[in-house]
Amino acid sequence: MKTLRKLAAGLCIALSLGACAAPQSASRAAMPDDTMLGILVPDYRIDSFTVSVPRSLEVNERNTYYPRGDIVWRGDPLGDRHAQVKAMFDAAFLQAAPMVQGSKPVRVDVQVTRFHALSEKARYTVGGVHDISFLIRVIDAKTGQQLGRTKEVHADLEGLAGQAAIAADGRGRTQKVRLIAHLTQVLKNELTLPGGHKNARLGLLQSINDL
Repeated sequence: MKTLRKLAAGLCIALSLGACAAPQSASRAAMPDDTMLGILVPDYRIDSFTVSVPRSLEVNERNTYYPRGDIVWRGDPLGDRHAQVKAMFDAAFLQAAPMVQGSKPVRVDVQVTRFHALSEKARYTVGGVHDISFLIRVIDAKTGQQLGRTKEVHADLEGLAGQAAIAADGRGRTQKVRLIAHLTQVLKNELTLPGGHKNARLGLLQSINDL
């Protein structure tokens, strides 16, 4: 008799635990995890934008294969390189805006952290990688609240070399034209694709830039 009571008690406990566990499992399954959140598509519309190129970024005008510095740019006449870089990002934003047509109006703030294109010596001999990075944040245009985190975007582009660079110049596909088109696509990707822009893998020369 005592044994039967123990079996009955054990059965009641097991049924009780099973009843408790079932809703908990269902609740857990209903909660989105990081993977599920990662597939969400941004729903932004560019209402306005700002571009900052801090004066603290070091410019290098030396014509070596790999000038050290934050800004290396030779696609415009000698002048204010910070302003020239900003103008390229401004142009890219203006081209990207019509391609970003979601329902939520946003302001997009960009701060350039690196814009290392090719020197003349590199471009007309061995080539290289345009090494570009910037911080981006998205602000709700109605509330002024930041949407998501501030993100660092890496936007490298393979640079043309030698005869290919000369031929591209002859067709009007200069460094400046290529880079504005590239930045336009990067901004579009960042604001319309789940997870944003994915940096290209460009091999050894790209790895050297990261040293």
